[in-house]
Amino acid sequence: GQGVDEPLSATGFRQADAAGLFLSNVKFTHVFSSDLLRAKQTAATILGKNKFCKDLEIKYDARLRERKYGVAEGKPLTELKAMAKAAGEQCPSFTPAGGETLDEVKERARDFFEFLCQLAVELEQKEQDAHSTAGRSSGTSEEQFVFPWTNHCSEAELSSDHGGASETLDANILVVSHGAYMRNWIGYFVSDLNCTLPANLTKSQLSSVSPNTGVSHFLIKLENGNLLKPEVTCVCLNQDSHL
Repeated sequence: GQGVDEPLSATGFRQADAAGLFLSNVKFTHVFSSDLLRAKQTAATILGKNKFCKDLEIKYDARLRERKYGVAEGKPLTELKAMAKAAGEQCPSFTPAGGETLDEVKERARDFFEFLCQLAVELEQKEQDAHSTAGRSSGTSEEQFVFPWTNHCSEAELSSDHGGASETLDANILVVSHGAYMRNWIGYFVSDLNCTLPANLTKSQLSSVSPNTGVSHFLIKLENGNLLKPEVTCVCLNQDSHL
């Protein structure tokens, strides 16, 4: 949760190191992290391994915090489940006293995602003002799209649709957050934005919590800067081959 702000364990640091090596060839334009210590340390470790953006500023945002669990925070998961059972409910829909409902968590995720979309559109507008299309495209380096979990299909998908570099947003954003929060964010993508999912993804995989440092990759397309209708495509979900 939010109330117990513990640092990473030794295992956590090893996992963060592994994620950093896994993502070392991906050129990020922005990095955002939850302002809780374990996420801050994970983000810093990942960037420390990166070949292209070691010095990129990490921006911390309270909207990326884990779900607030109220009176259950700092207690074993078994106690949370016992509280839910006593209330005649089940996890994760059960909300302990003083905790956040799933809808409240989803609203935080929606707010942060809309902020990211606005950021990407503003970045695009600035680049269009500063450079010609030719000048911009030279900045879209191949390294930016070297994703270790694909066969570079994302590279083609980002550059080929609609035929124009002027309609391709050059934001490549790393977000470091927490398991229950991210499950709600993904639920928002699927239920509210009709996110396109990999064909082999099962319902149980979709509803499961990511392993620590699991990687999920989403392509977001904003047609002509339209913030109201983002197209969301899931390339991979909770990828853990680095662990």
